[in-house]
Amino acid sequence: MNMLIYLIPIALVMGGVGLAAFLWSLKSGQYDDLQGAAWRVLADDEIDPPLH
Repeated sequence: MNMLIYLIPIALVMGGVGLAAFLWSLKSGQYDDLQGAAWRVLADDEIDPPLH
């Protein structure tokens, strides 16, 4: 029972850090263009061979 005194605040702090990281990613634009990344994977871009 004494461990709950330590575990509950640790869990709340970890949840707050996770929420802060999620809100930061929203603010910085990580989720603005979800379709663009999917189409870039499928794009067949020609890559020029390196010049020697």
